[in-house]
Amino acid sequence: MNTVEDNIDRDVLAARILLRGALPLLKVLLNEDPAKKAKFAGLNAVVQFAVKGSELGSYLEWIDGELDVKHEIHPNPTIAFRFGTPAKLVAFLTGKTALPSISGWYHLGLLLKVVPLLLSLKMLMPNVVPTEPDKKALKVKLLMYMVTTALSQLNKGGEPEMVKFCAKSPDRIYQWSVTPDGPYAYLRIKAGKTKAGRGVYARRRPFVHMKFNGIDGAFAVMTSQVDTVEAVKCGHLELDGSPEYAKEIGVFMKRIEGLIA
Repeated sequence: MNTVEDNIDRDVLAARILLRGALPLLKVLLNEDPAKKAKFAGLNAVVQFAVKGSELGSYLEWIDGELDVKHEIHPNPTIAFRFGTPAKLVAFLTGKTALPSISGWYHLGLLLKVVPLLLSLKMLMPNVVPTEPDKKALKVKLLMYMVTTALSQLNKGGEPEMVKFCAKSPDRIYQWSVTPDGPYAYLRIKAGKTKAGRGVYARRRPFVHMKFNGIDGAFAVMTSQVDTVEAVKCGHLELDGSPEYAKEIGVFMKRIEGLIA
């Protein structure tokens, strides 16, 4: 496959993937940690992340302590993190050094709650390798949700090879499952359109079904400790469906990794 064409801004694409793929995972992190969620009890506030001079942005909105994530520019956020370029936003969300301008910083109590929450997204980073079973399970869930959303955003963001791949596809489901108890996620591709979802897609048999053997098997594969071929050989992964198309999806997953690394 060719690299991303010059008319596609890699930084914009990476920022889109992170805003729409990573920020919504904060809801998962809060729901998995009642003590952390309790810190936001009763909160009504909006925290914006945006690139200056563009419509590229998403915001966190708490209503009576419940978090929602919306992908647009809010007219009057409580706190706003604004970045000079998409690359700086990408750096910030991937744990690198990037200083945004912050309006509403005087809402210090909120800022001191939000920053540690954002730092919890470091769980996605390759250098974070938990050993505790519950944290390994959480990382697998986060990575699975992130990957399926990112694949959909790769198409929606106009990456040429992914657009071409999706345009020629009939209605097909790519399912990721950890046996026996989950988590589960899927990607639906139909005539150029894509949609990521959590859980098992029940209305159609998967065209490709990636079945991981427990959390340990999924963790080994999704953290690149073993490649797909070796994972199948050693029993970490069972592939049900077209191996050719499973390989194609794997190539796009690597491309996403390259964009946001």
